[in-house]
Amino acid sequence: MSRVHVTCTVNGDETEFLCDGGQTLLNALRDELGLTGAKEGCGTGDCGSCSVIIDGRLTCSCLVLAPEAQGAAVLTVEGLASGDDLHPLQQSFLEGAALQCGVCTPGILMAAAALLDRNPDPTETEVRYGLAGNLCRCTGYDKIVRSVLAAADSQRTTSQRTNTEETA
Repeated sequence: MSRVHVTCTVNGDETEFLCDGGQTLLNALRDELGLTGAKEGCGTGDCGSCSVIIDGRLTCSCLVLAPEAQGAAVLTVEGLASGDDLHPLQQSFLEGAALQCGVCTPGILMAAAALLDRNPDPTETEVRYGLAGNLCRCTGYDKIVRSVLAAADSQRTTSQRTNTEETA
C-alpha cells in the first residue's frame, strides 16, 4: 500500500507526515507524530477518549482517516498547555482530583476545551451535556464537572483582569 503525504497544522505547528490511506488520525497522531495523549478506548467513537479539535470542532480521531486532516488545524491535549504553563482546565483537573487512570482524561479535557471555547460561562447542565460523549469508568463525573466550572471561572477572571489592565 502506498503512503499518503499529509500537511496540516498540529497544536499550532505546521506538520507533515506520511501515513497509510486507511490509517486513522488517532493512529497517525500516536504512531507517526508521537502524540500519545489521545487514547483508543473503543475505536467506534462512543467513548470520547480519542477526542481532538479539528478546525474548531470536537472530533473523535478514531473515526477520521489521517489523510482527511490535509490542510486542517488539529489540536490535541498536548497542545492545551503553553510550555510549562498548564491550561486552566488541566490545572483545575489536578486541583480538583478530577482524573484517575488517565485513559479518558485527554478526551474529556478536549471536550471541555471545545465547550469553553463556545461558551465561556456554562451552567452545570451545559457542562454535563458538553461532556456527554465522554465515558469514564473510574470515577463519578461530579469532580470533573466541578473542575470544568472552576476552569471557566478562572478563565473569565483572567480575561477580565487582562481587559482591565489594557484599558488602564
